[in-house]
Amino acid sequence: MAHWGMFQAAGVDGEVTEITPDAGDSSPSPVLGNLPGSVRHRSRVTGPAVRRGWLEHGPGPSERRGSDQFVSVTWGELTDLLADELRRVIDRYGNSAIYGGSYGWASAGRFHHAQSQVHRFLNCLGGYTRSVNSYSTGATSVVMPHVVGAHWKLFSRSTSWNVIARETDLLVAFGGVPVKNTSVNHGGTSNHPTESALDALRARGGKVVTVSPLQDDMTGAATWLAPRPGSDVAVMLGLAHVLATENLLDRAFLDDYTTGYDVFERYLLGATDGTPKSPQWASEKSGLAPEVITELARSMASQRTLLTVTWSLQRVQSGEQAPWMGLTLASMLGQIGIPGGGFGHGYGSMNEPGLAPVPYPLPTLPQGLNPVTSFIPVAAVSDMLLRPGSEFDYDGKRLTYPDIKLVHWAGGNPFHHHQDLGRLRRALARPDTVVVHDPYWTPMAKHADIVVPSTTSLEREDLSCTRNDPLLVAMHRAVPRYAESRDDYDTFAALSEKLGVAEAFTEGRSSRQWVEHLYDQWRGYLRAAGVDTPEFDDFWHTGSFRMTTEDDLTLLADYRADPRRNALRTPSGKIEIFSETIAGFDYVDCIGHPAWFEPDEWLGGARAATYPLHLIANQPRTRLHSQLDHGATSQASKIAGREPIRIHSAAAAARGIAAGDVVRVFNDRGACLAGVIIDDAMMDSVVQLSTGAWYDPLDPADPATLCKHGNPNVLTPDVGTSSLARGSTGQHVLVQIERYDGELPPITAFDPPELLDRAAVRT
Repeated sequence: MAHWGMFQAAGVDGEVTEITPDAGDSSPSPVLGNLPGSVRHRSRVTGPAVRRGWLEHGPGPSERRGSDQFVSVTWGELTDLLADELRRVIDRYGNSAIYGGSYGWASAGRFHHAQSQVHRFLNCLGGYTRSVNSYSTGATSVVMPHVVGAHWKLFSRSTSWNVIARETDLLVAFGGVPVKNTSVNHGGTSNHPTESALDALRARGGKVVTVSPLQDDMTGAATWLAPRPGSDVAVMLGLAHVLATENLLDRAFLDDYTTGYDVFERYLLGATDGTPKSPQWASEKSGLAPEVITELARSMASQRTLLTVTWSLQRVQSGEQAPWMGLTLASMLGQIGIPGGGFGHGYGSMNEPGLAPVPYPLPTLPQGLNPVTSFIPVAAVSDMLLRPGSEFDYDGKRLTYPDIKLVHWAGGNPFHHHQDLGRLRRALARPDTVVVHDPYWTPMAKHADIVVPSTTSLEREDLSCTRNDPLLVAMHRAVPRYAESRDDYDTFAALSEKLGVAEAFTEGRSSRQWVEHLYDQWRGYLRAAGVDTPEFDDFWHTGSFRMTTEDDLTLLADYRADPRRNALRTPSGKIEIFSETIAGFDYVDCIGHPAWFEPDEWLGGARAATYPLHLIANQPRTRLHSQLDHGATSQASKIAGREPIRIHSAAAAARGIAAGDVVRVFNDRGACLAGVIIDDAMMDSVVQLSTGAWYDPLDPADPATLCKHGNPNVLTPDVGTSSLARGSTGQHVLVQIERYDGELPPITAFDPPELLDRAAVRT
């Protein structure tokens, strides 16, 4: 099982050579094509390695990270060096000086989940500074608990796709429903129903409206509305204004199920700031015609309407506003809790919304308790490293950045997720030591001091499962371990032995014994609940077990049926269109109700005079994040070896650019090269460059250098969504583009750094 689907693997001489998708998957992901050839790729970390400068001079800040040579060491040396450094940092600075920075999708397996492994290990040592939330849902995960009492339920207990196909008359999708993103789920996924559900809705006579600057954010027949990027909240406010002024809203629903609408309506109608949020006002912000906004509002009010907001809309400045406003607009329609109507969040963001959840706990590796109280929002890592001791706002709290001396990273590549990579590189130069566990020489591994060669999921045994998929899957080893790579568990077990916490970490179990133990614990819980489950050996031989799921869900149907017995976990027990709590934080950039805040990076602002193209840095269709960028499917999408950038023909012609050209994409933060695709299925002032191309600096010693490969995060600003959540804003950035006429520099992203023999280096 991989994040993007079940498969069978065939291997020859230690390499996976062929992948066959599971026959039960109605729409297998093409991303599976990146797996053949991935185990023995030249970018694999073949053995333990230490940065030369760190080995020669000891721990300390260094601007050489990312450009230094590495030295091959033995496993015994790596274990001694890392154990001694962990002990030094803990004894001298305390556990809060360790940042347990694991973040990512290293494996669909639940035991060999890199984040769980490193956190369990660090907790055995006394804890670590942690991160909270995610780059994908950083704003939503903070604002929506204030508004509707939870955020994860919006995804895991969302209205089922089969209910939408059967009941929805009008699907209005802000951000579309990008099917490319529905390839994946955290713990694997066994089926991909999104396209078939949308087709079934249309076949029944249902209509789809997609609101996005990119037409292909929706597949199949749809009415395409293309607003100025970043203006979605303005469009929603314009729609709400029509509902309010034409009395098309459901005031009974607002009275019974929500609180604070009257405060919001005063803002909506202009009583509080003198600016009615009319269709004409919304048109000036968005570029959509006022009559288009008006007619859409009337259409939404006249039929069973489901309004959805993708995660992409909250990965921008003031990202808290889009989901909050979307839920407010759906509340005004009064259809929340009715099958086929109401609100959805995250459809088309991954293969979780719309899928039936499993109604019982799943097997996971316990991480233990972390006694360290310091934490950061995950997208504030550069701020933390560069500004120790500085105060910052977060969700009503005034917090202080800790002074991090050691970064321990496993299972993620922040050079994909994080913004302003030049600033990130300067931040990574500050700690005493950076430790990275990785199967590949990713950009993060090249910026490490100690590199731990991890196995891939193809080289391990594990269990795969997720809360919105019916299958618990036995992940069999496809090929032997490559070179000197080790499971992270074995690395941490050896370190635990050295540091005197082996019993707490391993509990006396090997990896295989842990897999069996987790399964047997889970099986015991189910059997106690009356669910018949097979013995481990039978399960392992069969390969999967189909679990019960809760089908035909409608989001918040229980709340609509009985709003007092099923009160939401908000202070009022209701949907909080106006939140007294948020208002009490007194943030100027996130007030007590959804509102329009003009972003810095948008075509309606002064910055667009210098950088007149709006770049959308969305998720790629040929890989998951940056994973296996060297794979066949991902590489087939490249142009002259660079990540493709889509440009409208008018914008290309104005710059003398043709299809297949390589261009320099730049602003005042940085620049990258990309290969041109001409595409008119977008606004003429919009360009699209996916995230995930491995960062490949022209001058590895210069944090401000050009990325040769096309990573858009050299361009994106490192600012948070607002004082409330401080989520990632990496989706939007203003740029300029010019044809690159110089000699193309070679792609070196997948080449290992220079590795020296241990005997050649003095310490």
